[in-house]
Amino acid sequence: MTQMAKKSEVSIDSLVAAVVAGLQEKKGHNIVSLDLRSVGSAFADFFVIAHGTSNRQVDALADSVEEVVRKTVGDRPAHREGKQESDWVLLDYINVVVHVFSEEKRAFYGLEDLWGDATRREHNDA
Repeated sequence: MTQMAKKSEVSIDSLVAAVVAGLQEKKGHNIVSLDLRSVGSAFADFFVIAHGTSNRQVDALADSVEEVVRKTVGDRPAHREGKQESDWVLLDYINVVVHVFSEEKRAFYGLEDLWGDATRREHNDA
């Protein structure tokens, strides 16, 4: 493995860890990371998915992810969607895409099922 590839892997792993820490800090539910690197049609390396029990918690989870990621790895999302409705907030860090849902929206869209061939890791509720 080249030095550049090694550095890239470490930064992606660090980013995923920071995202998970941000979600755990605000008690995100059913936190799952999906490693999409082996999936041919994926447009990101990882999805991290969690849900909150209210729109207020969904918003707080997304804010926490942004804060923890900024403080620990110095990164900001390239794009953020859903802040107004706070029932599905998407934070796009290019290689890592974070989906913070309300419980109902998560069940309805079933992203974990759509990407069922990805390597799945559960990050148990804190």
